[in-house]
Amino acid sequence: MEKKLIYDIEDKPKFGQMLVFALQQVLAILAATIAVPTIIGLPTQIPAAILGAGIGTLVYQVFTKFKSPVFLGSSFAFLSSLGVAIAYGYCGIILGSLVAGLVYVIIALIIHFVGTAWVDKLMPPVIIGPTVALIGLSLAGNAMGDIVRANSSEIYGSYNLVSLLCGFIAFFVIVICSTQKRFKMARLIPFILGIVSGYAAAAIFTFIGMATKTDYLMIINFQPIIDNFVAADGSFKGLTAFVNYPSFALIESVKEIITGNLSDAILGANDNATLLNLGGAAEVVIAFLPVALVVFAEHIADHKNLSSIIDRDLIKEPGLSRTLMGDGVGSIAGTVFGICPNTTYGESVGCVAITKNASISTITTTAIMCIILSFISPLMAILQTIPSCVMGGVCLTLYGFIAVSGLKMFKNLDLENNKNLFVVASILISGIGGLSIQIPYAIAATGEITDVIKITSIATALIIGIITNTVLTKIENSKLGVEPKDKE
Repeated sequence: MEKKLIYDIEDKPKFGQMLVFALQQVLAILAATIAVPTIIGLPTQIPAAILGAGIGTLVYQVFTKFKSPVFLGSSFAFLSSLGVAIAYGYCGIILGSLVAGLVYVIIALIIHFVGTAWVDKLMPPVIIGPTVALIGLSLAGNAMGDIVRANSSEIYGSYNLVSLLCGFIAFFVIVICSTQKRFKMARLIPFILGIVSGYAAAAIFTFIGMATKTDYLMIINFQPIIDNFVAADGSFKGLTAFVNYPSFALIESVKEIITGNLSDAILGANDNATLLNLGGAAEVVIAFLPVALVVFAEHIADHKNLSSIIDRDLIKEPGLSRTLMGDGVGSIAGTVFGICPNTTYGESVGCVAITKNASISTITTTAIMCIILSFISPLMAILQTIPSCVMGGVCLTLYGFIAVSGLKMFKNLDLENNKNLFVVASILISGIGGLSIQIPYAIAATGEITDVIKITSIATALIIGIITNTVLTKIENSKLGVEPKDKE
């Protein structure tokens, strides 16, 4: 029988190898981590997002006693909430993160004193399995959208066949390296080899496109590298072209408080932004609180999935109270010294599963590497030039593995039982269908809804699954669930 893990949690690879493994984790989580600040209109804060992810992960590792091999990165669950918070500057973002983090801390304290029996009852395998599968399936659209897109797609169109080829080169190199038996190192770093292969192919096409002035072949956008060294007036940027500190939320919020003005980045992202006031604080709390309560369930799903991969029950050791506490405090630290609330990353879990490297030393080194990289301007610029199509090929494997991990949890479920069947169906169909809960909280004088709190489709599906399971369990345990005896 093949060994489940090449490196277990306590194992420490050689230093040189560990640096390579850590770089692979960085590349695996890179696309999603830098996407959040870009989506909310703060692309200049990409280095801060990476810094925050590294710091947040280290905090998480301390709380979990260095026993949970997963990386924390920018959370997509809070995108709509961040849209509200950004209207009140960096102070609004920090307040929202504090609210979300404190929800985790409070639940962790409850679990510490009460135990996890109620959690197991609320979210049994019939709910966790399809939810984990849904996390992977719901991301499929993002991966497939990326794999056909060049980095200059906003100029040259959203579908590019050459991009698809580069994405599949990355995909097949990863698949072949992961499944072959001859070269152990190739099995441990398939993502690095896949990204390098895809990037090399994309670079060849891009240079051909430049030489022949064929826009369609220009897959890579090298502008971030140029912008790193050359200022808007054409002058050399000097020392900051090589080393620069990320403008993280804490620094920017202090500037807001001292000067009484919002930064240009915030005003560029939201023209109607104002300094945080009492009304704004209430709005931010309302936007973050319900989302944080629901994301708690996703936290459990992620750790159940990771537990099945490393063959250790993280809910028991280091314990759900510790993982929640680490996630909550890590998210706060990741925002204060970064820009976005953090969460455990499915991409990181997938990387552990595919490479069979669960070494906690690798995850810790990844966090330290992210912190260092965030200060090195040229490396940050190079990472930003990795084509979307190549990352799409990478995510085809990562997201697929997350989905399959959830489906594997079905093996112990009796789907001949209509109760289980309806619970699973309600989660998968509502989640894949993209159903979300949108709660209006601001209405104009005309009666038009102007602002809503949006709960993601995954969280909505989870809520529906929990309600369905609870109702059917009540029926099953009541007189309605008891078959009448045949009359003699």
